[in-house]
Amino acid sequence: MATSSSPGSPSAGSPSAGSKTGGAPGGLRCAVCGGESRQPPFRPTPPEQAPDLDLRPGEPLRGTMGRWLQQCPHCAYAAPDIGRAHPAAADAVAAAPFRALIADTSHPPLARRFLAWAHVLEETGALHAAAEATLHAAWVADDMNRPELAASWRQEAVALWRGGPALDAEQSVRVIDALRRSEAWEDAAAAAEALAGSGPPDAVAQVVALERRLIAERDTGRHTMASALPPPSRRPHVSHQKVGRAPAPGGFWARLRRLFGGG
Repeated sequence: MATSSSPGSPSAGSPSAGSKTGGAPGGLRCAVCGGESRQPPFRPTPPEQAPDLDLRPGEPLRGTMGRWLQQCPHCAYAAPDIGRAHPAAADAVAAAPFRALIADTSHPPLARRFLAWAHVLEETGALHAAAEATLHAAWVADDMNRPELAASWRQEAVALWRGGPALDAEQSVRVIDALRRSEAWEDAAAAAEALAGSGPPDAVAQVVALERRLIAERDTGRHTMASALPPPSRRPHVSHQKVGRAPAPGGFWARLRRLFGGG
């Protein structure tokens, strides 16, 4: 997703009547409404435990989700860095669907933050990145023992992944895992069969084989990459990645090795 470091100026089309350019002196200026706020710095440390099959990182990074996104207290724009925004982000934040999402107190506040970021990404055309952010909301629901929300948001993530460009092997595995964990058994089995039949690299085949066994057993639980692949199995924080980057060369296994710290 393209970004712009030029902050948007408040106007009649700004996200809310309460948006303002005041706030914390010397704080970070929101690229959507121009409001300033203090945003605590976050320097993630590499995970030491294996990621889940959907690539949720292991501890200690796993427990820091509350710090992955910043959120403007004036307009509610959420992003890894609210000082940057797509040129169309202000319109997305001002629109009724975004305001309704922010106001929906039936959803956990942290999940709403990830969904807010997902909404902006979707509205600005970054569907795969929106799927990632929506999956993060499902992780929040997992932690809060809200399985109905987790299943719903996993289904939404799948729809976003499938609505974007062609999926790579990593994304295809995550789609299968999301379908399995949301009990979409037929869809999950078909997706796993299709990926297995495409002649994937050995690492992909091993993960898919595990997913197929879990689907056959109607297992909706969390399983880690260590169950299917040899260690190391670590993945960096989302802030270490660039939205919309090209797939890394060398295939799925090479990417796992790089992302999880294996060389």
